[in-house]
Amino acid sequence: MKTNRAERSPRANRAVRTPGGLSVRLDVRALVVVLLLLAAALAASVVLIGTGDFPISAGDVLKTLTGDGNAGQEFIVNELRLPRVLVGLLVGASLGLGGALFQAVSRNPLGSPDILGLGQGATAGALTVIVVFSGSAGEITAGALVGGLGAGVAIYLLAWKQGVHGYRLVLVGIGVSAILTAVNGYLLTKSTITEAAQAVVWMTGSLSGRDWEQVWPLLWLCAVLVPLVLCNGRALRMVEMGDDVSNALGVRVERTRALLMVAAVLLTAAATAAAGPVSFVALTAPQLARRLTRSPGPNLLPSLCMGAALLVAADLLSQKVFGADQMPVGVVTGVLGGVYLLWLLVTERKAGRI
Repeated sequence: MKTNRAERSPRANRAVRTPGGLSVRLDVRALVVVLLLLAAALAASVVLIGTGDFPISAGDVLKTLTGDGNAGQEFIVNELRLPRVLVGLLVGASLGLGGALFQAVSRNPLGSPDILGLGQGATAGALTVIVVFSGSAGEITAGALVGGLGAGVAIYLLAWKQGVHGYRLVLVGIGVSAILTAVNGYLLTKSTITEAAQAVVWMTGSLSGRDWEQVWPLLWLCAVLVPLVLCNGRALRMVEMGDDVSNALGVRVERTRALLMVAAVLLTAAATAAAGPVSFVALTAPQLARRLTRSPGPNLLPSLCMGAALLVAADLLSQKVFGADQMPVGVVTGVLGGVYLLWLLVTERKAGRI
């Protein structure tokens, strides 16, 4: 007689009793995956900090981070490279978590910011500032944030009809994405050569030149939104089972969905404003995390860690293969994400699911 996975591995999930008398279910495999992804992200970060025109060994990087480096190493590490790596970690984590939220709310693996048009909305906001107002770097970031938030609000309102259905959200997002892509193309045709070059660099998605001005807003936003999202993880698992089941279990479906959608839009828009529209991280991170944990549900924390590890690893790969700042990280994630998406479609077709 066949047994299911839970019966074959009875220790995969454990109940842990807290001092207050609460019983918490602990997914051991998911916890191990989170720890391994964190270790991989931190290791890649250390190597990335030491990579560049002035290479620094991993040991010297760790010494410098703890305050034992010389003056030159402290300047290179703390002022030039550490902010870039922190932006990469925060952007990857925000995109991974935002993608997991979108896929869980829409109950669709294609329900990611790349497909729904949030990246195109942020791009439209940034292009408007570049082409129309000739804005500074800070103003371009603000324009991208406003554009991403505006696109998210528009998609949610257009998809609303006595609630937001997953497939309707995806279809409306694809339509909005097509419209915004056309708007972005029009803005590029109206720009000068200098403005167009600046816009194309931003649209590619890059961590080049990022400093502490990009770190602090992202850090504060993640400090507020990540605990809020994780605290609503149980309600989100109920929402994934359908509105009728969720309502029967006492979950306020529309309130939960709206709250988590706002959080996902804020995370995605802020990440895009900080590094440009880095493609495919929000789409692939939740899928890879789910395959590693083999756990149902949104896998919020594993997706967050996977996104951070993916983006830092992609930036490290870019610098190692092409040289420092020669290849924007958005190009690398686009290629890797496209290959993964093609592989996923082939495997799903072989399994007869599409």
